[in-house]
Amino acid sequence: MQPRLKPLSEQVVVITGASSGIGLATARMAAREGATVVVAARNEEALRNLAQEIRAQGGRALHVVCDVGKEDDIRNLAETTIREFGHFDTWVNNAGISIFGETWNVPMDAWHRMFDTVYWGLVYGSLAALRHYRERGSPGAIIQTGSFFGDRAPAVQSTYSSAKFAVHGFTEAMRTEIEHHGWPVSVSLIHPGRIDTPYNEHAGNYMPMQPVHRGMIYPPEAVAEAILWCAAHPKRDMYVGSQAKAAALIGFLFPHFTDWLMKRLMYTSHQSRTRRSSGDPARALFQAGYGGHERGTHEPHLLRSSSLYVKATKRPAATAAILGLAAILLTTALRRHSEWEA
Repeated sequence: MQPRLKPLSEQVVVITGASSGIGLATARMAAREGATVVVAARNEEALRNLAQEIRAQGGRALHVVCDVGKEDDIRNLAETTIREFGHFDTWVNNAGISIFGETWNVPMDAWHRMFDTVYWGLVYGSLAALRHYRERGSPGAIIQTGSFFGDRAPAVQSTYSSAKFAVHGFTEAMRTEIEHHGWPVSVSLIHPGRIDTPYNEHAGNYMPMQPVHRGMIYPPEAVAEAILWCAAHPKRDMYVGSQAKAAALIGFLFPHFTDWLMKRLMYTSHQSRTRRSSGDPARALFQAGYGGHERGTHEPHLLRSSSLYVKATKRPAATAAILGLAAILLTTALRRHSEWEA
């Protein structure tokens, strides 16, 4: 039995990694929908500015400086939220960082920092949220920002994809355990494709050129839309962009072909063709990166304004009806064409 979640306008929503990118877009969107927002990240200045922005527009917001890789920081985030608002209804594990580089070129301390943030931060957050929902005895949502690289590992981002694979596995196991006990907690996993955020600027880089997204890129608002839908509607998985669903499906059905694609495409599609990498290769791994920006710098072939796949997932009945009608019209047109040729 799925839990009955509150409308977003009645919720207190905790969002980690809220100083930039997907987290920043999600916080702003949640506040516009009437939610009380608690924003957390390492960049205090960016968080303070965001909370002030939301309050200036009539919303309710609290900022809490938090390094998700530290369990004490996560505990403080949960306790501060409960002390300020009495409870929370949705916990969004969004904080993350990436590393570009072949497995043997990434220093081991960077590997550990990656897992501290992407995996352990999510584990700490999930368990803190679950503990609160159980103690409170009311429904709640835990939402994980995964990745299509958690469904299919690419070359060059081996550290990131390894951590995201762990995130996906943890999420699936925790969900089944919660369902076994019948607790009213919704656990959702978001599978974003390539998203226009400062992801590449913040990522550690052990490759010669500046990391970029190439190909089709989606806006952070598309991921925020998926996250906030799951906050009010229990949903197991949400894919952001058809590329994310396609990567999972092709990787499962044609693994050797996918390996061939990965080794041919990933070395060029993750690096700029003109800008060389510079500065400390660790970048924002061990210290907060710049905040306040939803978008980054990329070299896209196609920049989408939204994700039709997300909108279709939110309205499955309507989507099925439209596809069914399209199939009928196509069949009728082909039949008439055949009769005309005869």
